[in-house]
Amino acid sequence: MKLSVPGRTAAAAFIAVAGLLTTSAISSAAPAPEAAAAPDVPVANVKAHLSELQSIASANGGNRAHGSAGYKASVDYLKGKLDEAGFTTSVQEFTAGGDTGYNLIADWPGGDEGKVLMTGAHLDSVSEGPGINDNGSGSAAVLETALTVAREKYKPSKHLRFAWWGAEEMGMVGSSDYVEKLPSADRSKISGYLNFDMLASPNAGYFVYDDDPGIEKTFKDYYAGQNITTEPDDEGDGRSDHAPFKDAGIPVGGLFSGAETTKSAAQAEKWGGTAGEAFDKCYHSSCDDESNLDATALDRNSDAVAYAVWGLSA
Repeated sequence: MKLSVPGRTAAAAFIAVAGLLTTSAISSAAPAPEAAAAPDVPVANVKAHLSELQSIASANGGNRAHGSAGYKASVDYLKGKLDEAGFTTSVQEFTAGGDTGYNLIADWPGGDEGKVLMTGAHLDSVSEGPGINDNGSGSAAVLETALTVAREKYKPSKHLRFAWWGAEEMGMVGSSDYVEKLPSADRSKISGYLNFDMLASPNAGYFVYDDDPGIEKTFKDYYAGQNITTEPDDEGDGRSDHAPFKDAGIPVGGLFSGAETTKSAAQAEKWGGTAGEAFDKCYHSSCDDESNLDATALDRNSDAVAYAVWGLSA
């Protein structure tokens, strides 16, 4: 997650459509098909992806930062998994800081391409560390959700597109490049963009983006089913890859488990953990490694990713 915090602008609109049906029409109408329930995302698989990202960082100077061999190896690892699962993948290049950057895009065949649900996470770390929570956690959860789509042979009404962004830590460069180069006709086809940046902070909180009410409600419904009370994401607002989509008028939503901000006593009472300590004391540091994770938060939040993908694409 990028450090600077631009100001927020919030907008939401709802359109309600009502129709009148006669009693005879109601009695003869077939019931609407029920949306498929989201499957469980195996947290063991998510952890396995994180172990691979840790190994990649360890073999490449301790990080997976933009412009590094570790970042490119991370892209190659994800692309291999997605290609094998049957996704149509593309690697898009851009330039930042004099280095070539890469976005990885994966489309699941089928669905209405006039209504695209996008799900994404930034794949780069800072140069100071391997970036396993920030943002291996989001990247791995999105990857395993995509692989679950393939295993389930899911056939959503909407077209599913998954993305992993480069150079987020330099100012959302990869995602901004993607949105800027997207023709306006293609922008208008994106029904929503879901962003996942830091899902397993060791002193975890449960924060939900409050940018789009419909998307926000989807996540809040999931957590209500887990008896978890969420809070709006104030710390991360505007600091991650949802910002370029929001600025382009695309509905956005997402999750966040906290970064350098200190957990309050009320939050510790609600979520557990330690009051008076940062949600992630290894944020942007060399200690953001495999040990810097809350496994319970990773499990819950990975399932929340799938819950939203299934619920918003049916």
